[in-house]
Amino acid sequence: MVTKFNKKIPDLQLHYKIWLANKDDIGILGDGKWNLLKLIHEKGSLKAACEEMGYTYRRTWGTLKKIEEMLGFPLLDKQRGGIEGGKTELTPEGLKLISAFEKFHASVDQVIQKGFEDFIKELQSN
Repeated sequence: MVTKFNKKIPDLQLHYKIWLANKDDIGILGDGKWNLLKLIHEKGSLKAACEEMGYTYRRTWGTLKKIEEMLGFPLLDKQRGGIEGGKTELTPEGLKLISAFEKFHASVDQVIQKGFEDFIKELQSN
């Protein structure tokens, strides 16, 4: 039996965001900051990562400092420029955070994708 949903089901796409917040519901880490931290690690530069993501340097620096305060450990090790220019690296804790979030995200992605597939099947059923 064809349901009313069958015509539009192929057009449905799953979108979601994952983020972590503190007890006051203030966001700490989500997909955007996770990608930013990975880009900082890749490029060795907060400025370059901000430029690529379209973020302002000053606001992003302030946001990262607030996140560090909430987490209780530094994420970045920033070295000011000189002849060779400055660089920004993730601290060992920052690297561990993005690695753990990546593993967490991958496991959640699988569960959500399966749930979405079950949802579509339910819509298509009699």
